Amino acid sequence: MPPTSGLLPIREYILVALTATAVTYLLTGVVRRIAIRVGAIANPRARDVHVAPIPRMGGIGIFLGVAGAMGLAHQLPALSHGFDASFDSVGVLLAAGVISLIGALDDRFELDAWTKLAGQVMCAGILVIFGVQWVSFWVPWGGTGASFGSVLVLDKNQGALLTVVMVVVMVNAMNFVDGLDGLAGGLGFIAAAATCAFSLGLLDSSGGDVGTYPPALIAATLAGACLGFLPYNFQPAKIFMGDSGSMMIGLMLAGATTSASGRVPYPQFSGKDAIALLSPLVVVAAVLFVPMLDLIMAVVRRTRRGESPFAADKMHLHHRLLEIGHSQRRAVLLIYLWAGILAFGAVSVTLFDDAAALWIIGVGLVFAVLVSIVPRLRSRNQPGT
Repeated sequence: MPPTSGLLPIREYILVALTATAVTYLLTGVVRRIAIRVGAIANPRARDVHVAPIPRMGGIGIFLGVAGAMGLAHQLPALSHGFDASFDSVGVLLAAGVISLIGALDDRFELDAWTKLAGQVMCAGILVIFGVQWVSFWVPWGGTGASFGSVLVLDKNQGALLTVVMVVVMVNAMNFVDGLDGLAGGLGFIAAAATCAFSLGLLDSSGGDVGTYPPALIAATLAGACLGFLPYNFQPAKIFMGDSGSMMIGLMLAGATTSASGRVPYPQFSGKDAIALLSPLVVVAAVLFVPMLDLIMAVVRRTRRGESPFAADKMHLHHRLLEIGHSQRRAVLLIYLWAGILAFGAVSVTLFDDAAALWIIGVGLVFAVLVSIVPRLRSRNQPGT
């Protein structure tokens, strides 16, 4: 029998997340030894900040944590019904496995950019085949009478195209930002936790409908797995997640937010709830604002120099924080701070009072700016500078 309507299986979500954390933590050490044995080693390059060879392919450990947690969820009294109501969780897990395998091959053999892009599109196609695609979202035009805005309904082709584009963008954004110890793993945890909180809000607004279980489950397993990986990856890192991890994180975040988009109860909102109506897109933009900004700046910078957008350099956001005077750990924690304020701020706007949430976001952003520029202010105030 499905769980009683109105009851949220919070304890099961917590258990699943903790399981993902434990499995990832226990298996990443094994993956590290395998990576060393097969030669999946990141040797220092001019654009890197590490100075000694470090094994990569840690994303396999993250995927195993996600898979183990999904397997547990399939056996739990409440969450198991989510698999009967939707194929979203299965589709995301399968696509995550395929993209992790592609990433592992790149970690070992360094595939060319076009091969990886083809793999990313293929994995996005797996999501679409399993029904994980955008179906509708609110736009601030086309309203009639007292209504403000309208719901834009997409056909299957439009929804599939939007889903593929979003997956490719998210995957590459996470890949671009993976440049400091613990950075991609921490951002993955923050983004997944914020997405999970947003999805639980949708679950609550639906009265505990089992059809709304998948996005929160996808996000909870990813958050737990990223948390379990961080002890190995925070500076000084013992293993890098590599493309097998960063691409999988981007894909799962895209899968969770896309799955959530189809569960937004648009008819329940009024014109004053415009931000809430745009919540799936707002949360997507917020949780990946930092890596997306880094991606856009990198593409513009490289094309202006006449280089390929995929060419490597040492001018990413994390490199600039190091140039300002922040240590590796402080630079990572600062990016965590920025991402946390934006991601959870966006979620709070969709779930709580708008004015209070915006005040908190504003104060948080001012604090983040001040902390970020402290080293530069100190250097200007020093004699002789």
